[in-house]
Amino acid sequence: MSQLKKLAGQTAIYGISSILGKTINFLLIPIYTSYLPKEDVGAFTVIYSFIAFFNVIFTFGMETAFFRFSTGKGLDPRRVYSNVQSLIITTSLSLGALLYISAVPLADLLGYFGKAHLFRWVALILTIDALMAIPFAKLRVEGKALSFALTKLLNIGLNVGFNIFFIVFCHHVYMGEILPALQPTIQLFYQAHWGVDYILLSNLLANALILPLVFYLTGKFTFVVDKAFLTPMWHYAVPLLFMGLAGVTNEVFSRGLFEYALPEGFYEGLSKREAGGVFGANFRLAILMNLIIQAFKYAAEPFFFQQATNKNNPVIFAKVMHWFILFCSLLMVAVTVNLDIIGPLFLRGEGYEKGLSIVPVLLLGYLFLGIYYNLSIWFKITDKTKYSLYITLVGAAITLVVVFTLIPVLGFMGAALSTLLSYMAMSVICYVIGQKYYPVPYQAGRGIFYLSLAFLLGYLGFGIELENPIWEFVVQNAVAIAYAGIIVLMEKKELYLILQSIFAKNVHASKSN
Repeated sequence: MSQLKKLAGQTAIYGISSILGKTINFLLIPIYTSYLPKEDVGAFTVIYSFIAFFNVIFTFGMETAFFRFSTGKGLDPRRVYSNVQSLIITTSLSLGALLYISAVPLADLLGYFGKAHLFRWVALILTIDALMAIPFAKLRVEGKALSFALTKLLNIGLNVGFNIFFIVFCHHVYMGEILPALQPTIQLFYQAHWGVDYILLSNLLANALILPLVFYLTGKFTFVVDKAFLTPMWHYAVPLLFMGLAGVTNEVFSRGLFEYALPEGFYEGLSKREAGGVFGANFRLAILMNLIIQAFKYAAEPFFFQQATNKNNPVIFAKVMHWFILFCSLLMVAVTVNLDIIGPLFLRGEGYEKGLSIVPVLLLGYLFLGIYYNLSIWFKITDKTKYSLYITLVGAAITLVVVFTLIPVLGFMGAALSTLLSYMAMSVICYVIGQKYYPVPYQAGRGIFYLSLAFLLGYLGFGIELENPIWEFVVQNAVAIAYAGIIVLMEKKELYLILQSIFAKNVHASKSN
């Protein structure tokens, strides 16, 4: 129980920072949908899906390798850090330079003619992200969750601030609507026709400003690339490159390829890129599930490795999975039944509501991604990381097939199904193979029951329409409360033990005082 409390505590810190950070970042959605044309929102969707993809390539699994070799191999953590960070510096600068000089043909290939500067900025963003990856991992290994969280929040705050400055403030000053005295100054640099350009520029400036702080927090290191020392890490990490790609497969294939798979004129009044903007904006509503998964991943990865030598770890892993499913499925129901309220709050432009019905499918898809992260611990601690390659290839194949067969028929829903079916298949395969090599007593039957019931109840609540909006809100949320009641009823024994443990601890503390 103490190990689970430690995991819960660190997840809370990472979770609070993720929730605050993503909430702040989330506020950009109404800005984008209000101030930018759908075509720029579509460009934002495509470019950032490729950024997510290349972020994984730039670090190629070395974050997880750093966790493994600095905690479970008896090596000097400082030496591990110096070697891994030196390698990442070398490779990221090389890859970034290659991408930078390829900006013109890449822009033309993707249909952004005359916009090569966007892809030069992408190269710089990716390089800086990679340079910060291992320092951030070092903070997590050292248990400096607060430093990690505050630095991430600062980075997000700067990014949001620059977005508001360029897209909102400069726009109104340029148009003479506010502070006319500043108009001549703003006109010196403001480009009224820029949209996604300012989103990328804001990201680049925020990253560049935060980089020195990250290096300061992690301290000095010696630049050294010891081939003999790095070789086992390399063999461990490269298969994890493909596991990392699992987390962004749908970022690229469902969002990045959406406009290329959608037939022209599929949605009346929308070009393919504009339709991609509508899909991308609705896709971001599923961020509420994704941020919980990200917070869990930040805390769980080092926790799992630290528990690798604990003889009771299979039981611990099973409990972590069970409570993860309970919490996330309840979140899924709560968000789904309130989509008619959440959607209009963030999707301000006209026409975005067309994609709202795909959000429950995306929420379940992200939940399965979180389940996959839980299950994947078996091949990480047994060093059988080659299986991440096989599983990812299956997931990618499913995504490609669904994208090019269902998007032309179902549009937004076809793309959402590619996310769900891919992550679901990867979870099932990882579970089946994992039970062979590293048996864990997961409550699989109960987990499937909770997931199925949550999805059905969520869609039931989402579909309820009453003339009185107050009664509609009450009835929809009664569905979420009913699901919470089912959880309490079915988990009453475990909940009783948890409450008993908390009560006993409080009594002991009061007696000590």
